[in-house]
Amino acid sequence: MLDNKALFTIGYGLYVLVARQGEKDNACIINVAQQVSSNPLQLMICVNKANLTHDMVLRTLKFNLCPLSEEATMKPFQHFGFQSGRDVDKFAGCEQELRTENGLLYLPRFINAVISCVVTKSIDLGSHTMFIAMPLEARVLSDSPSITYAYYQQHIKPAPVDSSPKIGEVSRSDGGVSKKRWICEVCGYVYEGDELPADFVCPWCKHPASDFKLMEG
Repeated sequence: MLDNKALFTIGYGLYVLVARQGEKDNACIINVAQQVSSNPLQLMICVNKANLTHDMVLRTLKFNLCPLSEEATMKPFQHFGFQSGRDVDKFAGCEQELRTENGLLYLPRFINAVISCVVTKSIDLGSHTMFIAMPLEARVLSDSPSITYAYYQQHIKPAPVDSSPKIGEVSRSDGGVSKKRWICEVCGYVYEGDELPADFVCPWCKHPASDFKLMEG
């Protein structure tokens, strides 16, 4: 079944990307998805190469794209964004696991649609890979709007911990004081140091340095 209304849920926001290789299911959070053509119908996603899900999609050429809805809590981010699928089973403890016709998992809670795709082309973008794919199944699951970055930051993302140096404290082993802090705009992780390395990858959500911004004050 291919419901075009499901395609209206993409184009902005945050998504759970699901893949399966052998007997292992895995998922990660991505923030780039877009319909790129209507005839033929094709979608585009960008995935960080640091994610195991990326490797699975590259090898199997199949994935499920699940737009997160405003009903989401921190739970899907904790499962799929803040831990590595190389170390844990990201679906452990999840409820209501279902599979699409291509055999891939999706979680009906916290999402408003599920779109199953087969990859037709991949493009190397350095730290990321762009996948062009054809939807084979697309279903609307709820009327809840898709999450925007603004909604995530205001209603879902935990406030960053204030780790600035206090009176009588130092923040570096060499006795110096870190004067700069960068915050990941995806998950809220705070990096302290003189400079943010260009190749830095967030230890929580695995997003690159380009998704960090310098904090004021």
